[in-house]
Amino acid sequence: MITLTSRAARQVQTMHAAQGDPQKKLRVFVEGGGCSGFQYGMSFDLPKAEDQTIESEGVQVLLDPTSLAYLSGTSIDFDDGLQGKGFEIRNPNAQSTCGCGKSFN
Repeated sequence: MITLTSRAARQVQTMHAAQGDPQKKLRVFVEGGGCSGFQYGMSFDLPKAEDQTIESEGVQVLLDPTSLAYLSGTSIDFDDGLQGKGFEIRNPNAQSTCGCGKSFN
């Protein structure tokens, strides 16, 4: 399961309203690349047959089966303070992460 903090959910809801297609949901995924082997991605997308849909803080999140295996137990926060990095993904399955926080192995 993936959870969003209330700050992350508010930011996603703001971005979702701005993108203009209410049928699209937040997709969180893992793909090869980045400086540590895998990198996180987020986009608004239409659900696919193989997706699992979860809801956290009122936001529907789409996960493909492969990404779900890597992201189980992950929490997503949003930091917009002076030193804020945007969305912060805390993945308990990552053995290590790079300095930018966007990739892991």
